Amino acid sequence: MNSVLGRVVTVAVVAAVAALGYFYLSREEARAPESTPVAAPNPEPAPAPVQGPQASGEIEPAIRHPIESAGAEVADASAPPPPALPESDALVADALASLIADTGLRDMVVVQDFIRRIVVTVDNLPGEQLPLSRSPVKPAAGAFMVSTEPDGTFISPENAARYRPFVALAEAVDSRRLVALYVRLYPLFQSVYEELGYPNAYFNDRLVTVLDHLLAAPEVTRPIRLVQPKVRYRFEDARLEALSAGQKIMIRIGPDNARRLKAKLREIRALVAGQAPNN
Repeated sequence: MNSVLGRVVTVAVVAAVAALGYFYLSREEARAPESTPVAAPNPEPAPAPVQGPQASGEIEPAIRHPIESAGAEVADASAPPPPALPESDALVADALASLIADTGLRDMVVVQDFIRRIVVTVDNLPGEQLPLSRSPVKPAAGAFMVSTEPDGTFISPENAARYRPFVALAEAVDSRRLVALYVRLYPLFQSVYEELGYPNAYFNDRLVTVLDHLLAAPEVTRPIRLVQPKVRYRFEDARLEALSAGQKIMIRIGPDNARRLKAKLREIRALVAGQAPNN
């Protein structure tokens, strides 16, 4: 269960651009506690800058969702052109301050190398693993919570509470303003995607594909049984364990959080695909 919820929560955001790291809801390692869980996590070192490309996924040969279509829905004609990539972090920080009034929510986002973090995360969500060091959001607080019963070990119902601040982060952002920022900065997203190893592919198409992938994650309302073959927990159900890192995140956050997050992802998906979302 070594995946990053933050990642998922990052697709939504990412998709939108300054996608505030929705998908990266959390970067938990899902390890078994070696002692009594501690309420507050240890302070984390400053995030390392993203260095070097890391590609994963299929290359789409034709543009299916041109950014101009998304721009027609949300574009701000008065917005200035995007800055160069090295100067984009300052713009992202200012944009977050504008998009998210709650400073506590803003503090969950890793601004350094934000656009690169978004692109790498989005591209890897449908894969088996997510590069934890590339997460655009900070980890969820506390340890992964399990419940040990006479008939086995399960994800604790209380574990979902760890992810609610990230869901609140996603819901706090106006989807149209977020996608408008994404459209404005799109040349930077595209340049990073090409640098990642896709010179003939289109990032917005990849984003829509990944959003669809997350939205297709199964909804699991029954207690989820876990096994622990080594250090990390795994889903006992082989069908769940075979899912992508992104879809596992959508399951692990709990059905209520997943439904709320999917509602936000649908809004963003419609806008980046050039459609008017259903309100």
